[in-house]
Amino acid sequence: MGLLKKILQDKEYAAKQAQYGLDAPEMTMYHREVILRKPFMKKLYMDWYEMILSKIDKNGKVLELGSGGGFLKTIFPEVITSDILSLPNCDKVINAYQLPYGENELSAIVMIDTLHHMGECERFFKEASRTLKKGGKIVMIEPANTFWSRIIYKNFHHEPFEEKAVEWDFPSAGPMSVANGALPWIVCVRDKEKFQKMFPDLKITSVKLHTPFRYLLSGGMPYKSMVPSWLFSTVTLKEKILSPFAKGLAMFQTIEITKV
Repeated sequence: MGLLKKILQDKEYAAKQAQYGLDAPEMTMYHREVILRKPFMKKLYMDWYEMILSKIDKNGKVLELGSGGGFLKTIFPEVITSDILSLPNCDKVINAYQLPYGENELSAIVMIDTLHHMGECERFFKEASRTLKKGGKIVMIEPANTFWSRIIYKNFHHEPFEEKAVEWDFPSAGPMSVANGALPWIVCVRDKEKFQKMFPDLKITSVKLHTPFRYLLSGGMPYKSMVPSWLFSTVTLKEKILSPFAKGLAMFQTIEITKV
């Protein structure tokens, strides 16, 4: 695995990480740059954004958490973009544990790869419960826990993936450097009954497994892209054909939680 990682490693990314560290604002902005300059990866994010937007009420007040590395605002200008860091491409600096909104004010909270960085996610869900209007949604795309995803996340990703963790909480040293990639699965699948008892007005309405290969082929953040962008539609079609096997192959999941 070590030799393969060395061959695939993006040397510029490694240099940036060594220069800034994962938690620096400059690194988050560099993540955005990586997504935008990798055509295959950008198309994947476009696909994910369209998936998220298809599930929410876009006429209400929509908040995106962890916006810094993405570009949702370019396709949905009405979204309120935010990050825990002060970043030039975000509307607000927001801590997910203290949302600056009143009761029943938001129609949706959306995010990509953000929940698994929340070391005290219960605090976020309490705030979501308070600020979402009835029928409002949390829609997020997060790492999945499958046979295939565990191989990739545990061998090729810098973040821990602890699917056997007993507790939801973990110590937070920085917004990006500490995480548990398995947390969304733990909270919304393994401990779903516990979640529903803790937050009776937040109903987990859907967990859809998807994207077994596209993110991996894009190279993600630290690795070189392995395929040209013109193959995106072909790979997407093959993923759809393989969707019956998503339980074992998916690397990501789209989670919908509705306030009832």
